[in-house]
Amino acid sequence: MPESVLLRGGAVYSPDEPSATAMLVVGERVAWVGDEAGARIHLGSVGSVVELDGALVTPAFVDSHVHLTETGLASDGLDLTTCASLAECLDLVASFASSRPGLPVLGHGWDERLWPEARPPTLAELDRAGAGAVAYLARIDVHSAVVSTALLDAEPAIARADGYADGLVRRDAHHLARRATRDRVTPGRRRELQRQTLHRAAALGIGAVHEMGAPHIAGPDDLRSTLGLPVEEAVPDVVGYWGAIDDGLGTAADLGCAGAAGDLNLDGSLGSRTAALSDPYWDASGERGSLYLDLERAAEHVVACTRAGIQAGFHCIGDEAVRTGVTAIGMAAERCGIAEVIAARHRLEHLEMITADLVAEMARLGVTASVQPRFDELWGGDEGMYAARLGRARARTLNPFAALAEAGVTLAFGSDSPVTPLGGWQAVRAAVYHHTPMHRLSVRAAFSAATRGGWRAAGIDDAGVLCPGMLASYAVWEMPGDIPTHRAAASRTDPFSGERRLPDLSPGADLPTCRRTVARGRTVYDRLSR
Repeated sequence: MPESVLLRGGAVYSPDEPSATAMLVVGERVAWVGDEAGARIHLGSVGSVVELDGALVTPAFVDSHVHLTETGLASDGLDLTTCASLAECLDLVASFASSRPGLPVLGHGWDERLWPEARPPTLAELDRAGAGAVAYLARIDVHSAVVSTALLDAEPAIARADGYADGLVRRDAHHLARRATRDRVTPGRRRELQRQTLHRAAALGIGAVHEMGAPHIAGPDDLRSTLGLPVEEAVPDVVGYWGAIDDGLGTAADLGCAGAAGDLNLDGSLGSRTAALSDPYWDASGERGSLYLDLERAAEHVVACTRAGIQAGFHCIGDEAVRTGVTAIGMAAERCGIAEVIAARHRLEHLEMITADLVAEMARLGVTASVQPRFDELWGGDEGMYAARLGRARARTLNPFAALAEAGVTLAFGSDSPVTPLGGWQAVRAAVYHHTPMHRLSVRAAFSAATRGGWRAAGIDDAGVLCPGMLASYAVWEMPGDIPTHRAAASRTDPFSGERRLPDLSPGADLPTCRRTVARGRTVYDRLSR
């Protein structure tokens, strides 16, 4: 018989029962949601009872764009996110290399914009600091890096590839360097890094993640290892995507992926000036970034995926890349039929620069927007990276979450970890307090994008809300204070944004603490009884 659990004495966030205080779970499904009177009826027939003591129960978060191995490597490696100068970065490299003689130096998070030197390390500087070690230091966006001579000697193709210059690698050179360092990770170590990252996600109330695999990141075995963990252990669900075009469809099917999508890159990033733009970068005369895949090949991929009944999708950040991705899906609709394209539920990742006409076209084609609200938190505003790269006027148009939601486009929130940290409430807050007020979402709309939106992005419709018959993937939260009845944030897209069941996410306010995370009825994190 399936296990039955009754949770009572708290606040249950459910659209069916706005004042619910209790929930019954049988097996992997929610069986009932209601009040204390109803809970007493079930007391004598359930396997176990959880006394919530006023805690809030919500759907678990879904992180719709992660890199588990990469996140583990960043956590275990050299953290450069707090470096205030190039000199400090090199000092950290030297200290790290001396503490681990003979081992590769893998670092993440430098941002030359924040340094007085305003440039990354040179090849000679990295070689001196790393004492000749194999070194790979990823920029914060993980679309460029600096590498050492030892790595170039081990993989000579890097220095001959497009995008190499004095130890700095972008475009093809970066793909080769990134893959070379990841291939050095043993299968056992890789699996442990993935496991650690999933446990960290569970402790943050995340019940499912979308893992973005691609040949320029690591081989198929990396993704296969990740997908196998929830089968064997109590960890959050993992939905897989394989981002390749030549062997993409076959490999995705072989791995059991939801799509040949995700990090199938149409372009790079704004920070590394590899995102494809229709007009030049404001701070680099004549540069427009790079389009990695032409329109016809992109359309052929979407057609093949549509006919196979699998999701297609692309990484697209610059406006030229976003237009290519949306147009390719539109061309597939002309060749396969719009009903077939809508049914396939294709998705696009990031979409930082998207115009109103493309928003409308995404809505017409049923395309999901998999977006990262903390990109704006990190890089938005008149003094942020977006403004530096694009100028203030263009920067203020980026990440238009409200326009996407108002058009009826499904929004799914992700972190792109390790680019930004894992964390559901942090992503919701970033969307609610977007630097540009017209792009803000209500708390309720943002929370939906961080929960149900992630399931819908993977083509799963019976999850993400706490109602009878839905998957029992939920989190139990200790609240930092009383749940407020009013929201200071703008209520774009949702007239009920002041609903009292969600916490105060005002900047500076303490966020809820996760006490239990359950994925499909299975507890994957538990501090409720301690």
